[in-house]
This record gives sequence, C-alpha cells and structure tokens, in this order.
Amino acid sequence: MTAANPLRTLRLATVLQAMMVVLVIAYPLAVWLGLNQWGIGILAPILMAVFLLRLLTFRGKLSQFTALGKIIALSGVILAAASWLLHETQMLLYYPVAVNTFLLLLFGQSLFFSPPIVERLARLAQPELPAQAVSYTRRVTQVWCIFFMFNGAAALYTCLRGDIALWTLYNGGISYLLIGLLMGIEWIVRKRIQRG
Repeated sequence: MTAANPLRTLRLATVLQAMMVVLVIAYPLAVWLGLNQWGIGILAPILMAVFLLRLLTFRGKLSQFTALGKIIALSGVILAAASWLLHETQMLLYYPVAVNTFLLLLFGQSLFFSPPIVERLARLAQPELPAQAVSYTRRVTQVWCIFFMFNGAAALYTCLRGDIALWTLYNGGISYLLIGLLMGIEWIVRKRIQRG
C-alpha cells in the first residue's frame, strides 16, 4: 500500500503539470470566454488560483526555466490580482506581453553569459556538441530573440488596440502557429545540417 503512494503522487503531479500547461496555453481563449460569460469578478480570481498553482508546481528542465516559469506565473498572479482589484479587464491582456518579454530576457542574456540557452537544451540530449553545433545553437538562440521581440510587440499592439477578438485571435491562435512554424523550420534546417 505504501509503495503505491509515491507512484500515485507522481501520477497526480504529472497530471497536474499537464493541466497547468493546457490552462496556460489556453489563457487567451479562457480570458475571452470568461469575460463574455462571467465578467472580471469571477474570471480574475479563477486566473489568480491557476497562476498560483502554476507557481507552486512549475518544474523546468533547466534551473533557468524553472526560475522563468515561476516569474511568469507570478506575473500572471499580479496581473489577475490588479485586474480584479481595479475592476479593469485590460490588465489581463498584458500577460502574453510579459511572457514574451521574460523569454526575450532569458534568451538574450544567455547570448552574453554563455552558453546560449539553446545550447544548454541541446546538451541535455547530447552532452558533447561539435563546434559547428555550438555555433548553430547560438544562431538559433538569436533567431528566438528576434521572434520574441516581434511576438511581444504584436501582443502589445493587440493590447493597446483594445479589441478582445483581435487579441484572442493573435495571442491564442496566430502566435502559436508562428511558434510552431519557427520550430518546424528550425527542425528541418537542423536535420539538413546534421546530414551535412
């Protein structure tokens, strides 16, 4: 009976982590639906609870990602709390801007304080990277920095525009398609380089 408890706890933690990822990814849709169905008085406390749970349960592959995940979750708590206390829905819209800003800072600072973040991730799978791969991971880190600048600026534009439908479309759809496209292109380029 006691041997099953650690396994059950591990399964529960895994399910909880997966739920948190889905909820954070679905944030724009949740905000759009929540504002239309319940209003800020119900939506903001729910989002605060989700982000608090995320803050308490987040675990990353690298210590930098764990710290970043907690900072992003904390920013979600702060934005939801401010929105609730001020009765201001606009505050909720700035979460994607915060995420892109913090990701840009993480990836950008890693270019100056080596190794770059993409190299650190690559070394998790292949500890001994050839010089060509090290150079490539630096370039990929730079590309992600450019992406986070563009994506953050676009997210900020949708906030300032104040059109919840546009905000939801970009931050809950187009942004994810662009991330997937960039990841797909990078994968194809990496495979071609590996084939040499």
